[in-house]
Amino acid sequence: MNSPQNIMVCVTQQITCERLILKAADLRNELNGELFVIHVAKNEWNFLDNIKEGEALEYLFKISKSVGANLSVLKSDNIAETLVNFANENKITHIVMGESPNDHKENKFYLELKNLLTNVEIFVVPQM
Repeated sequence: MNSPQNIMVCVTQQITCERLILKAADLRNELNGELFVIHVAKNEWNFLDNIKEGEALEYLFKISKSVGANLSVLKSDNIAETLVNFANENKITHIVMGESPNDHKENKFYLELKNLLTNVEIFVVPQM
């Protein structure tokens, strides 16, 4: 029997991250694994006081639930380390993340995760 293929999708507090969750849900269906949606907020970010960001996370929570996943919101000043720990704890085999904004020539965050999680396949979904 194959070992479980667990997928983690990294989201920000933007409604447009819905496409990442849906892409990860498709992948989960192909792999018959479990889907984890995660958002890491820096400690000084107070998204609950920001109505738009709070509404966006609530929307993403509903989308996550609709595809059978939970949305975890963690607070940390070291986002990459927090994602690596979460990936290791949940035996993540695949990560789905969004492309960096246009002003970044290369996705440094992707490269950092790729170096820290050498046994995980990372899919970068292009911006719309």
